[in-house]
Amino acid sequence: MEATLDISVVVPLYNEEESLPELMAWIHRVMQAEGLNYEVIMVDDGSKDSSWKTIQHLQSQYPSLRGFSFRRNYGKSAALNVGFEACRGQVVVTMDADLQDSPDELPALYSKIKNEGFDLISGWKKKRYDPLSKTIPTKVFNWATRKLSGIHLHDFNCGLKAYRYEVVKSIEVYGEMHRYIPVLAKWAGFTNIAEQVVQHQARKYGTTKFGLERFINGFLDLLSITFVSRFSKKPMHFFGLLGLVMFTLGGFLALWLVSEKLVATYILDQRAPLVTQNALFYIGLLSMILGTQFFLAGFIAELVSRNAPDRNRYHIKDQTDV
Repeated sequence: MEATLDISVVVPLYNEEESLPELMAWIHRVMQAEGLNYEVIMVDDGSKDSSWKTIQHLQSQYPSLRGFSFRRNYGKSAALNVGFEACRGQVVVTMDADLQDSPDELPALYSKIKNEGFDLISGWKKKRYDPLSKTIPTKVFNWATRKLSGIHLHDFNCGLKAYRYEVVKSIEVYGEMHRYIPVLAKWAGFTNIAEQVVQHQARKYGTTKFGLERFINGFLDLLSITFVSRFSKKPMHFFGLLGLVMFTLGGFLALWLVSEKLVATYILDQRAPLVTQNALFYIGLLSMILGTQFFLAGFIAELVSRNAPDRNRYHIKDQTDV
């Protein structure tokens, strides 16, 4: 499927019935003023309020609105993935439904992608209106993500982002990976990533969906995506190297203890203590056992990787037809 519109606005939502009419009217007003051919894709992530009925009602007023509704709550990543699969705009913008993201930012984000050639523009809410219980974990999370990913963005978790059409069609968002879409994009070969300061507005309706468990899960997902992005095609390079180092260390300790025992007994003619009475013996034994297990884990992971259906899936940037 090719891009047929100027811009697609993907809005994942959960229990946001009060803000949807105002948000849709705001987006429509901005798009009309800019003369852009657009669509809005709202994905209801199993809301328990009347969000879906509100979307259905809004469709009668705005033909550019498309809606999807989950039977239950799957999470923001699943909602974004559905929106990415359905979108048809040359530029795709994601934003939250709680009115904390301003639709007035859409034209500037569109221009950055369309006219300046960026693959992805991430919003940076430099001035936030969130409580400290949310801003402090967010700062820690952003710092850790910068260090592990090598992408220098201030606000990875900002819902307001813009993408080239090819980017969203080349990545799959799952689990809690919506926080790491810039990392997924970089992994897929889209490295022209930048950020833009955007306005952050105080929440007008409803309550925040943020919880500390999301911060913990997000950090675990960061470790997962960092490992997968680096070693999914070559797991033996990680597990095999780690296993080899540990087995070599354990073997060296065992050889040292045995040599020390033989020298003391047969050369120095001394009564040496048993090897098993030395703590280094158990450290060496444990290292060899763990080294063997890591090596076998790498070997098994290599077999799984070689039989994966996407083992030869690569992201082609361009080609010439013969």
